[in-house]
Amino acid sequence: MSLTFVLGGARSGKTRYALAEADRLAAEGGGRRVLLATAEALDGEMAARIARHQAERGPEWTTLEIPLALPRAVAALQPRDVAVIDCLTLWLSNLMHAEAEIAEETQALIAALHQSPADAVILISNEVGQGIVPDNALARRFRDEAGWMHQAIAGAVDRMVVIQAGLPQVLKG
Repeated sequence: MSLTFVLGGARSGKTRYALAEADRLAAEGGGRRVLLATAEALDGEMAARIARHQAERGPEWTTLEIPLALPRAVAALQPRDVAVIDCLTLWLSNLMHAEAEIAEETQALIAALHQSPADAVILISNEVGQGIVPDNALARRFRDEAGWMHQAIAGAVDRMVVIQAGLPQVLKG
């Protein structure tokens, strides 16, 4: 089992990088490609965005929409699966909206990752802590929770890659 964390800003190329890596690993191992999608189509623009991403991935990908129960979905992966989680910051937003305990959910995800029978899981997230301090309490809490979650995930994976302007920089592994 390999665990890779891909972190970058909006439109940095992190999803393209993660999907290419997953395609390579699935081709080598003969496994199923699984996308665990955390986004919800709550408006027309997001529905169109989700549809565009599904079309870009193609039919060889199995997409599971998992807005909240990510640890359970990771635990249910099958041997030889190569999974991409897209993305942790949307999952965090969903958890905050559901008033879930973020640290507990993060630890449950890490435990599921380490127990999963899948060949590989690639986790994608948005770096949100490099900008200015947000002007409201909710945005500051989101930024803080994302930073703590990212630190926990980075500590639990084999490989950590930061993407900037489409260029990967390996920080770990």
